[in-house]
Amino acid sequence: MSFGKRLQIFIDLFFKKGGWKRVVGVGLRNTLLIAVAGLLIGIVIGTLIAIVRVMPKYKRLPRILNGICSVYVGFFRGTPIVVQLLIANFVLFPLMHVSIAPLTICIIIFGMNSGAYVSEIMRGGIQSVDAGQLEAGRAVGLPYWTAMLKIVIPQAVKNILPTLGNEFITLVKDTSVVSFIAAVDLSKCFTEIGNIRYEYFIPYFAMAIVYLVLVMLISLGVKMLERRLQRSERTH
Repeated sequence: MSFGKRLQIFIDLFFKKGGWKRVVGVGLRNTLLIAVAGLLIGIVIGTLIAIVRVMPKYKRLPRILNGICSVYVGFFRGTPIVVQLLIANFVLFPLMHVSIAPLTICIIIFGMNSGAYVSEIMRGGIQSVDAGQLEAGRAVGLPYWTAMLKIVIPQAVKNILPTLGNEFITLVKDTSVVSFIAAVDLSKCFTEIGNIRYEYFIPYFAMAIVYLVLVMLISLGVKMLERRLQRSERTH
């Protein structure tokens, strides 16, 4: 089949038959929902783990928490995210007799997976902040966790912003595997378009372009935020 014929089939299915409505209204929406919610959950989990990992280990409780966090990070960084989705959907939740929608499972697993990676990113950011900042906070009577959350973490976030942007980009691209548990995302919608006529060349090429545009927009947004933070620091 010629390229022109393939293109005409795709245009007909995508525009005239309304395929774009499902791509934008369901696929793109779910892809961004999973990635954004996953990153937000990951930042919360990752920040808490990072704080535990950098805590002094003089007492027993910090050592126990550090061991738990190490196992958590090791599991989620050491196994593919598609395996984590399969375990959650077909093993963990069924054993717990809990019925959860595939989209919700994706958000939970993506958030927990992101938390493992963000924890290492945040730990590096915390360690890049002058130790005197934490000591100053403790000197004026702030508890360890309060000093970390109000003094150290805000400075660490500025240092790791580009890396967090990369983590968001990774999450957006990784959503292409959620169809393994019957969740609908961009890749699933374009595959459905290809399934109608068993012609996948143009749909998959179009899908690649959509992902590329998303990544470019995210990269642009991160750069703009970086410049704004830099201008804010210079004015202060």
